[in-house]
Amino acid sequence: MKLYGTKGAPNAERVYFFLKEKNITDLEHVFIDLFQGEHRRDDFRELSPFAQVPVLELQNGQALTESRAICRYLEGLYPDPNLMGETPSETAFIEMWDRRVEMMWLMPLAWWLRHGHPAFAALEKQIPELAPRGEKGFENFAKTLNSELKTRDFIAGDRFTIADITAFATIGFARVARWKPDQEKLPHLHAWRARMFERPCGSKS
Repeated sequence: MKLYGTKGAPNAERVYFFLKEKNITDLEHVFIDLFQGEHRRDDFRELSPFAQVPVLELQNGQALTESRAICRYLEGLYPDPNLMGETPSETAFIEMWDRRVEMMWLMPLAWWLRHGHPAFAALEKQIPELAPRGEKGFENFAKTLNSELKTRDFIAGDRFTIADITAFATIGFARVARWKPDQEKLPHLHAWRARMFERPCGSKS
C-alpha cells in the first residue's frame, strides 16, 4: 500500500500519528508538495478527485481519500493497540469527541489560517471575513477542551484514542499562527499537550 501525504497538513498528520501509535512501518510513503501544486496534477487526481491529501492506495488499486476512513481501514488491519473503541458505548463516545474536535476546532482553525495567513494565498482564493470568525471559534473550543480536561487525561475518556490524535494534529497546525495553549489560561490543555509529546505521536522521528 502507498500513503500519499504532506508533512504539516493536519489531515495527513492525523494518519501519520495514527501510524506511529500503532507502530505501522510497512507502508510506502509518497510526499505531495501542495505549494508546488502536485495535488492538482492529473495523475494524482485519478487517486484523489478532490485534490486532497492524504490518500491511501490499496493493493487492489482502490484509493481511500479521507483521513478518518484511512484510519478506520488501518484499525481493521492492525487492531492493536485499539484507538477507535472496543465496545459500542466507548466507540460512540470516541466518535463523538473526534467529530467535535474536527468540526469545532480543526475546521475553524482551517478557516483562520487558510483565509487569513498570507502563505495560503498560493493554495486557494482567500475570503478574509472567514479568518476572524475561525479564530474566535478555535479559541472558544480551546476553552471547552480545557474545561473537559479538568476531569480526565484524554479527550474522549480514560485512555488515548483517535480523538487525541485529531486534537494533537490540530494543535500542530496552529503553530502556523504561533499559537499554543497558555499555561495560565489553559492549564489543563497545556498539560495534555505536554503528555502528547511523550507519546509516539509526539516523537520527532
